[in-house]
Parts: sequence; structure tokens; C-alpha cells
Amino acid sequence: MSVRELVVLGTASQVPTRHRNHNGYLLRWDGEGILFDPGEGTQRQMLRAGAAAHDLNRICVTHFHGDHSLGLAGVIQRINLDKVPHEITAHYPRSGQRFFDRLRYATAYRETVALTEAPVDTDGPLHRTAGYTLEARRLSHPVEAFGYRLVEPDGRRMLPDRLAAHGIKGPDIGRIQREGTLDGVPLEEVSEVRRGQRFAFVMDTRLCDGVYALAEGCDMLVIESTFLDEDEELAVEFGHLTAGQAARVARDAGVRHLVLTHFSQRYTDPEEFERQARAAGYEGELTVAHDLLRVPLPKRR
Repeated sequence: MSVRELVVLGTASQVPTRHRNHNGYLLRWDGEGILFDPGEGTQRQMLRAGAAAHDLNRICVTHFHGDHSLGLAGVIQRINLDKVPHEITAHYPRSGQRFFDRLRYATAYRETVALTEAPVDTDGPLHRTAGYTLEARRLSHPVEAFGYRLVEPDGRRMLPDRLAAHGIKGPDIGRIQREGTLDGVPLEEVSEVRRGQRFAFVMDTRLCDGVYALAEGCDMLVIESTFLDEDEELAVEFGHLTAGQAARVARDAGVRHLVLTHFSQRYTDPEEFERQARAAGYEGELTVAHDLLRVPLPKRR
């Protein structure tokens, strides 16, 4: 059975707190695992969440600030210690290659796994599989940063009443799906487009074109909301978003499930992020993330 869910490993901005680990997010997409922004402590958080190195197929780093990348060293060494049997690919800003190299080889260990480096330096598709296309968009932060987006190809939903009207049943349903036509009846006559799911991951950034492009039409948007709206000047100065800004992006982009995360330690009431997001006009499903939370992707439209 396919599983599509977000496993939240950490939600703190800049420094960990007693209740929030540094960033870390594992997206389970059918049989693949994509680890986003492994901050310090990610390896232990994976253990607590029941996730193993074997679950990983891809690592995506938005930028090289420590709360988003210091966990790389431990995760990469654990991948090799456990001798993960499949290739793992790492995406990260090409301008941070020196930081990736230092983290990959922070200490001595035995390399046993093929870790493919696939640095990002431009907007657009990064990788295609049968199940999704991984895309990147440039963000606006004091250091170069990219957000990521998964887009599932559109499929087709069979329509029972139209199948019955054409007398198509049993094995013939599979045949028309495979071949595109059956006895002169085209697939389009007995089915409709089933829109593929879309997931976006947006971390440290000011409002910019990349934020909107990543969020457009997403079933789930995981996005930083470091500050509350009363501190918008700080957000702009340091290259971050407020809860209201993130919610307005989600509202305007037609996002179905908004996940707010990456919270400054200055705030003690998580519910205020939800209140401000709702006040900004977002009416979809809303989650204020906490560590070790599991969030299923919405069912297909």
C-alpha cells in the first residue's frame, strides 16, 4: 500500500529548544523517502520517529545555515554504517559545495554507499521518476537558498457509468487503460483526468516569486513562519516569513493543507501562529507543526 506522509523531525529556527529540535523533515512518497534540511540532531530524531537510514533515497538541503544542514554529517555516516543497499542522491545549492564537502567528510569513516551529489544552481526540474518530478526554485535569503517541489504526473480516473454504457467490464477495463482504446472506444470517453498530487517545501526566505511558484496548486505546503506578524520588519531584515505572510501565500496559491514550521524561540504560544494564519484568510487544512508529528498528504482531488 502506498504511503504519502510528512514526518516532522524538528521545527526550531536557529537554535534548538527544550521542546523543538533543529529542522528535519522526512517525506514518505510511496516507496521513497526524501529527507529535507537535516539540522543537528536529525539522526536521533529519525530514531525517535521510527525512521531508518534505509528509508532514505534522496536528501534535499535548501541552504547552508547550520539549523538546516549540520545534521548532514551524522546522517551520511549513518547511511554508510548501515550499508544502505541503494543509491542516495543529495541536492543542495552549488554555491555551498565547500560546506557540503566539509559535512560529508567531517570525520573519518568507511564509505560503503553510493552517494550521488546533484548540486542545484538554477530553477527547474532536477529529477524525474515514474511517480514524481522534483523541481527547485530560488528563494530570497542572505545566503543562496532553493525551495523544492514534487509534482506527480496526472493520471486518469475511470468512470463506472460510462464504462457500463459501453459494456466495458472486467479485464477489458485494464486493457483500455493500457492500450488507450478498445473496440473503437477511446480511453478519454470512459475516464477523466485525475490531477497528480503536489508537495512543496519552502524554508528560509522573504516573499519572492519562487515562494509563489513553489506553492501554486499544492496539496501540501510546508513553509517557514519564523516570525509573528508584529515582527514583520525583523522577518524582512533577516530573510524570513511571518505566519500571516505564509498563510496569504497558501490562500492565493490554492493550497489544500498548510504546514507552518521553523519557529523562533522568542514565541511561547504556538496557537498564535494558527490564529494569525486564519486571520490572514487561509481556510484550508492547517497544521502548526511540532516535533515527531506525522501529517498525511490530503487524498487526491
